[in-house]
Amino acid sequence: MRSIVLIPYMIIVGCILAAGCVGQIKNTTVNNTITPANTFTPLSNMTNMSSTSNITVTAGLKGPLRVSIGGWDADLPVFIDNKSAGIVTHNDPLDLMLEEGNHTVKVCVGVICEEEVITIKFAKQRLVDFEERLLRDVQFSKPTARIVGYYPSGDQFTVTVEFINPSSKDLAMSAEVRCGYTYIESRSNNRVGNVAQGIANANVKSGNRVTQTLNLNLADGYSYVYSIPLISGITTR
Repeated sequence: MRSIVLIPYMIIVGCILAAGCVGQIKNTTVNNTITPANTFTPLSNMTNMSSTSNITVTAGLKGPLRVSIGGWDADLPVFIDNKSAGIVTHNDPLDLMLEEGNHTVKVCVGVICEEEVITIKFAKQRLVDFEERLLRDVQFSKPTARIVGYYPSGDQFTVTVEFINPSSKDLAMSAEVRCGYTYIESRSNNRVGNVAQGIANANVKSGNRVTQTLNLNLADGYSYVYSIPLISGITTR
């Protein structure tokens, strides 16, 4: 009789527990709703990423260039496409790397410039040597003077001096000229030696040349024998 009573009681308790479990699951599900994380990239961002990924920065290809002036004794500025690129000397050629294509290379002595248009190719050595053109067109790398003519005229000896100014500024130039000679004195009829000397002056603009004539006075006598006149000193200011 007792066992019969317990059976319905156990059934009732089981149902209550079952109902409680179901209710707990439902409450947990409602109170702890999980919002799924956004794992998608917005369309606008994808567009930006796509355009950015397609950008490619490529550096221009370059080739080597050596600029030389050979044995020309000077320090000369070098210009590439009219932009300063460095200094070249007879002891130290200038090595550069230029982008592929055509370029104008120029070296200047004062206002006198020599230039050449070259084509640069990737990894191909290019050499430009200006020595021959400088010797032909400029001749002198520094301000100087030289004797370009001379002749006797009675008791004078006439010397023609050329002043050369390859520098970038105007100069006042002077040259001391000496000429040795012998002659026979009128009184003693002896041959003696002497030196005639004088100074020639000129104002010479940058990149120009000026010629001046200097008359050297000789001692009284006759039968003059002359040596070749020389320039013993040059000054500039």
